[in-house]
Parts: sequence; structure tokens; C-alpha cells
Amino acid sequence: MATIATQIITALARSGVRHVYGLPGDSLNGFTDAIRRSGELTWEHVRHEETAAFAAAADAALTGQLAVCAGSCGPGNLHLINGLFDAERSRVPVLAIAAHIPRSEIGSDYFQETHPQDLFGECSVYCELVSTPEMAPRIIEMAMRAAIEENGVAVVVVPGEIFLAKAVESRWLTKPILPTTSVVRPDDDGLRRAADLLNAGERVTILAGAGVQGAHDEVVELAGLLNAPVVHALRGKEFVEYDNPYDVGMTGLLGFASGYKAIKEADTLLMLGTDFPYQQFFPEDARIVQVDVRGRHLGRRVPVDLGLVGTVADTVAALRPLLVPKSSREHLDRSLRHYAKTRKSMDGLAVNDRDKAPIRPEYVAALANRLATDDAVFTVDVGSPVVWAARYLEMNGRRRLVGSFNHGTMACALPHAIGAQTAFPGRQVVALAGDGGLTMLFGELITLVQNRLPVKVVIFNNSSLNFVELEMKAAGIVNFGTELVNPDFAAVGRAMGAFGRRVEHPGELEDALREAFAHDGPAIVDVVTARQELSIPPAISAEQAKGFSLYAIRTIMAGRADELLDLVTTNVSRRLLD
Repeated sequence: MATIATQIITALARSGVRHVYGLPGDSLNGFTDAIRRSGELTWEHVRHEETAAFAAAADAALTGQLAVCAGSCGPGNLHLINGLFDAERSRVPVLAIAAHIPRSEIGSDYFQETHPQDLFGECSVYCELVSTPEMAPRIIEMAMRAAIEENGVAVVVVPGEIFLAKAVESRWLTKPILPTTSVVRPDDDGLRRAADLLNAGERVTILAGAGVQGAHDEVVELAGLLNAPVVHALRGKEFVEYDNPYDVGMTGLLGFASGYKAIKEADTLLMLGTDFPYQQFFPEDARIVQVDVRGRHLGRRVPVDLGLVGTVADTVAALRPLLVPKSSREHLDRSLRHYAKTRKSMDGLAVNDRDKAPIRPEYVAALANRLATDDAVFTVDVGSPVVWAARYLEMNGRRRLVGSFNHGTMACALPHAIGAQTAFPGRQVVALAGDGGLTMLFGELITLVQNRLPVKVVIFNNSSLNFVELEMKAAGIVNFGTELVNPDFAAVGRAMGAFGRRVEHPGELEDALREAFAHDGPAIVDVVTARQELSIPPAISAEQAKGFSLYAIRTIMAGRADELLDLVTTNVSRRLLD
């Protein structure tokens, strides 16, 4: 007998879904058993439902297609929520199947009862309860459609017994549910007004975000026409940094001085597909034109002179014939020179520092970049790993970079890598993990072994919540509560059945990474890195400078002068000797 569960699974398979990430549970049994019997989808078993949602988010981000995760009633599906927030804020299409308690018990404070529609409302574009079998096909179709058209999370709450109910004859779910394609650009008047502003500008800078995906050539051509330096936000890095003679690096808290300077010195800023959130990095007096496919994003970070709704590719193509080529390269060349100087300074830190231990984290990221394949997928944890990834990973149009760049949650590198490797089993996946983030979802190392996923996990092991410590220093606070007592991660990996290598000296790092990257299976490289390495933002405010001074004074008064000496030795002495 065909059930509602088999009807759902057939519809998912027909629409291109190949995997469902999750953890089984009694209220979900009808769904998982239907997967077992169908042979059309694989059940990707993880150790925590949060991982299932992260993995689905990475799958969707890399494939551009709908990805699915599932959780059982109450605590099971509640565990999905952090990963779903990440997927929603990264704007990727994910369908979450949230099993529920029996219908007859809803509202009775039953065992494991929650109210999923309320809980998931903030992190979804669609969230609905299936109250009867007859409702299921239509709600599932609406949920799938909402997820793929709005690039967001759709949650369908299904009481366990409905999965087992007899399938209902329906015209819903009978055809593939695939994303539509459209041409989206501003009207002619809006394009003309944008052209007038850009033509009048003498120092135009482009700020490119995730919305430039698929528009690399159009943006580079536009930059050449305007002699405009291109600054990228973190999520724009993988789409516009490569093969771009106008790129001057990144801006923001993780960025480069050159990117900050190119924007601050502009008289006209063109924002392309970016919702860059940090107001302090925008110019004070420049005219600003913003292009985004989501109208609600226009002008919400900084007041704009003109907002245009459209995709970057369609808008730039329509705008280009209206622009007058600029003859002066003064602003562009000045920005490029500053970027070259900044890049040289940063690259000078990414070295084996005379075989001194602990190892520079910059050197770890730079070596991983050099040794990884040309089409590697990198996943990165929030905190210090994302700083080094942003500065030292080189994108080339084939490599991909996945992280929790909008939601900013710890513990994402390993579960994102699980989704990436599942979606692309023959591709190299490298997870740059922090020791704090990794241990938050530590059990997923077992998932790599159990699911035979050859992810390469490179751990920045500084025995601390490193980025939190930096924030404390900037605020003038003595570090507290950030110490981590870690195991030998390589030994733990070997005990689980993975390759494991611990590296404490920089001279051993290259061989360890080569061996791990060549290993046919999951591999863990535990790298002991410098705890006090500072990742300074491109612009230091007076408050931050005062904060560092207060931190120094208070640290000495707290009887921890050795910590301050370590900070100076790591950051000042090394740089003076370079």
C-alpha cells in the first residue's frame, strides 16, 4: 500500500532530491522506513539533528537544488533549529520534515510536545502543519515551491501517524517541482538614473557580495569600464575574487586594509548583490547605488541615493550600454598599489617562522590552500578559522567556500563538510575547524567514519575560544571562560577509525597535510597553533585602541603578565624580525 510517506519520497526524488539528512525516531519511523523501501533516496545518518540541517544547507548551497533534513517529534526536530537558521540566513533551499506527536494529543502537554509552527516560524519562508492525510500532498508541494523560489527554509510538520496513512489520490506532487528562471532588472528610468550617478563619479568603487554568483564576467567587465576597484564581502569572495585584475581584497571585520581604503576613498559606491552589515565600513559622503534582487534589502544597511531591484547579471547587462568609459585610472591604480602592499604584508606572515612553535595559523591556512585540489570545497568554522580562510584561501571559479557567514554560529565546519562530501563524493572536501567549534559537535567525526566520507579535517588547536578572546581584548576585558582543555584530536580520530596526525612543529606540517589529503578516507590533522595571534580588522576605532590598553593594564593587575608577554612575543617580535 502506498502511504503518505512514500508519496512524499517519490515527489522528492522526482524533483532531484537524492539525500535526506537526519536522525531516526519513533514519530519519524513511517518516513524513514519508506526511504528504506524506496531505493530512490539515501538516508544520511548523523549523530545530531543540528548537523542534519547544516549538512542540508551545504548540499543546497553547492548544488543549487533543494536539500532535505528530518527530525522526530519534540527534541528531535527542535535540534534542527540552529542549522535551519543558518540555511535561512544563507538563503539556500532546504525542506525540513518535522515529525510531530499524535494529532489527538496536540494541546494536551503530551510527552515531548512542542509547537513547531511557532518555533520554526522565524527561520523559515514557509511553515505548516499537516493535520489530515488529504492535506499532505498540497502542503508538501507548496513547501517545496516556497523553498526553491525564495531560496529559504520550508518546514512541514507531520504527526507520525500521517506518514503511515494511505496515500491520497491527488494532482499535487505529480510533476517535478523545479526552480523557475526569470530575467529580473530595473526599468529603463532606474537604469538611466544609475548611469547618471556612475558617469558623474570620479572615484567609483564596487562592493560585491553573494549576489554576484553567476555574474563574474559581467562584474569584471563593468569594473574595467568604470576603472573601479572591486572590493568583495566575504560571501562574494568565491564568485568575484579570481581572474579579476580589479580586485583589491575584502572589507569588514575580517577584511583587508586595502578593501577598507578603496571604499572609504570612493565618491561613488556601487553595491552589487550584497547585504554587508557593518555600517562603520561604508563611506561617509559618497553617493551610493545598490542593486539587489530583494527589494527589502535596499538601503537597510546604509542610506542609498538609488536602489534598484534586479539580479546582478541582468542589471549590469542592461546598464552597461548607458555608461561612459572612464579615462582616469588614478583611483583604481592607487587602490591596486595599496592592495599589493597589503597582500605582501599578509603573505609575509603565512610562513614557517624559523621552526618556532606554536605554529602560525596563517601558515596552516596558506599550506592547506596550496596543497588542496583545484576544485576543493572548503568549509570553515566561525571564529579565527574564518579569518585565515578569508585571507589565505584562493578561489578560482571551481573551488567553493561554505560557512555560517550570516548566522555566524560555531560548529558549522564539520557538519557543512558532511553535506558537501555527501553531495560530491568524488570531490576533495577540507574542513578548517576551530577546536571549540569541532568539539561542540564532536560526535560527527564518527559520522565521517560510519558514512565513509573522506573529509579532511584540519583543526586550529589553540586551546581557546580564540576570537572571543580577541573581542575581550578589544573591549578591555581580561580573558575569562575561554580556556579549552583539549584531547589529542589525532589520537581520537585514530580511535574512531580515521587517519590522525598531530602537528606541533611547523616543519612537520606540510608532510602531515600531504599525507592526510592523499588518504583514502576521513583524515584529521590536529595542528597546535599560536593562541595569541591577533587578527586585526582593517580599521581600529579609538574605542578598540583604548580597549587593548585597558586589557593590558587589567591583565597585569590580575597577575597574568605572562599572557601579555606571550601576546607581545607572538605579534610584535615576530613582525619586527620578518
